[in-house]
Amino acid sequence: MKLFNMTICMSDMFFIFMSFLLEWVGVLVSVAFFVLLERKLLGYVQDRLGPNKVGFVGIFQSVSDAIKLFSKEEFFLYQFDYYMYYLSPMIGFFMSLLLILSLPYNLNFLSMELFLLYLMSCLSMGGYWFLMASWASNSIYSMLGGIRSIVQALSYEVCMFIMFLIMFLYSESYSIKMFMEFKCMFILVNMGMFMLIYISLLAELNRMPFDFVEGESELVSGFNTEYMSGMFALFFLAEYLMMIIISMLLVILFLGLEMMSLKFTIMVMVIMMSLIMIRGVLPRMRYDLLMDLCWYLMLPLVLIMLYFMMILKFYI
Repeated sequence: MKLFNMTICMSDMFFIFMSFLLEWVGVLVSVAFFVLLERKLLGYVQDRLGPNKVGFVGIFQSVSDAIKLFSKEEFFLYQFDYYMYYLSPMIGFFMSLLLILSLPYNLNFLSMELFLLYLMSCLSMGGYWFLMASWASNSIYSMLGGIRSIVQALSYEVCMFIMFLIMFLYSESYSIKMFMEFKCMFILVNMGMFMLIYISLLAELNRMPFDFVEGESELVSGFNTEYMSGMFALFFLAEYLMMIIISMLLVILFLGLEMMSLKFTIMVMVIMMSLIMIRGVLPRMRYDLLMDLCWYLMLPLVLIMLYFMMILKFYI
C-alpha cells in the first residue's frame, strides 16, 4: 500500500513538473514573438522597416538575437560585487517565472486561494533586484538608475496595491478564479479604476511615458549599463515577461474571461499592442511630474475609491 501511494505521489509530481515546464516554455516563446511584434509595430509607427531579413519577413529575428546575446563575451568589471552582479538578473527572471505559476491555467495544479497576497509579494520584490544590479555594477550611471527605480516602484506600488485590493473586494476573496466564475465585465462600471491601474502598471513596467529607470538619453540605460551578454538578456526577458503576465491579469480582473478562450487571447493582444503603441507615440515625462502624478493625483483618488468601496460593502 505504501509503495502504491509513493507511485501515485511520484506520478503527480511528474505531471506538476511537466505542467510548469509547458507554461514556462509557452510563455518564453510568446516573449520572443512579442518582441518581434513590438519591433515591427514601432517600425510602422516611425515610418521605417522593422526586422525583415532573418527568416520569412523576419520571423526568426528574436531567435537570432537570443543566440547572439547568449554567445557574446562576458567582461569582468573593476571592483564589482561578483555574487550580487550575477545573482540580480537571475532573481528578476525567476520572480517573473514565479508569477506564471499563479495564473489559473487548466494545466496548473496550484489552487492559489491567496492569489492577491502572492501577487503583491512577487511585485514588491521588483525593486530589490534593480537595486542589487545597480549597486553591484560599481557605476555612477547604474546607481542613479537604481535609485530612480526604487523611488518610482515604491511610489506607484502603493497606489497599485490599493487598487488591486479594491478589485478583490468585489469578489470578497483573495482568489482570481472568482472573477472568471462571475463572468462580469467590471470595466463597464470601473473604467476609471482600469485607467488608474493601467497607468500604475506602465510605471511599474518602466514603459513609456514612464521610462525613467532605463532612460537612455539621461542615464545611458540606467541600472543595466554595465550588463552584457546573457545577463542583459535575462533583464530583457524579465521585463517583457512581466508585460505579458500583467496583460493577462488585467483581462481576467476587468473582463472575467476564461484563459483558454479565443476572446481572452484577443483581449490580451489588444492590451499588449496598446503598450507598444504608447511607446511609439508618447514622449517621456519629467521625473518631478511623474512623482506629482502619483502622490498628488492618483493616491487621493485611489483612497477615495477605497473609502467608497468599504462604505458600500458595509451597508450592502
